[in-house]
Amino acid sequence: MTKLGFIGCGNMASAIIGGIVSKGLVSPHGIYVSNHSAASAARAAERLGVNAGTDNLAVVAAADIVFLSVKPQKYEEVIAQIRDSLRPAQIVVTLAPGKTLAWLAERLGSEVKIVRTMPNTPALVGEGFTSYCANSKVTAEELDVVVGLLESYGVALQLEERLIDAASAVGGSAPAFVYAFIEALADGGVAEGLPRAQAYQVAAQTVLGSAKMVLDTGKHPGQLKDEVCSPAGSTIKGMEVLEKAGFRGEVIDAVRTTAAAARGL
Repeated sequence: MTKLGFIGCGNMASAIIGGIVSKGLVSPHGIYVSNHSAASAARAAERLGVNAGTDNLAVVAAADIVFLSVKPQKYEEVIAQIRDSLRPAQIVVTLAPGKTLAWLAERLGSEVKIVRTMPNTPALVGEGFTSYCANSKVTAEELDVVVGLLESYGVALQLEERLIDAASAVGGSAPAFVYAFIEALADGGVAEGLPRAQAYQVAAQTVLGSAKMVLDTGKHPGQLKDEVCSPAGSTIKGMEVLEKAGFRGEVIDAVRTTAAAARGL
């Protein structure tokens, strides 16, 4: 069975490991992680049942596929440490925005097999979205193995690399925008008399159901919106308020600003 290594084991890596283990793709005993401190490594071992320590090179030595799940700012340091220990057959999977395949190959080595991915935090509940691309050193069979791992915690979509940062802004950062929207919806409900807990439940379930309508019906979001907006009804009046406030334009600007920031990491 394929052995996996994770250099860094924060929330995202933990979510990925949880999905992989829950689907039975790799057992916890076949997963090796390293963390920055012995205490955090011990917590990972207890929580996930994996082999955990603080030695990045030990993870590389044990694994067939190595996930670089540290912060983007740590990539230079970690890559410099592990590059000479990588084996020709190993695959390196990255989880950082802004780190292109060319940038990675320059530092890891031109012959290293690299899959660049950008997952999001809903992976924690098995509803993640991951965009990915790979360099030419990764075979179709090897990519299928990696994609199977990515799909264990949600949906994975292959994109041209030039689109990865855009997908990162929509898929990776936008959950924060959605959470803010849910909070605002709930605040509106509270202003109208709903108890806080029920307001959050109503708002979150409504966003969840609305997203499922887009995915399951295949209808354009604008069509679904129109189906809710009856002539002279209350919903279209609320939409008018949002339009006057520049709601959609502001969201577009937020996504584009986030994408630009991701490219600069």
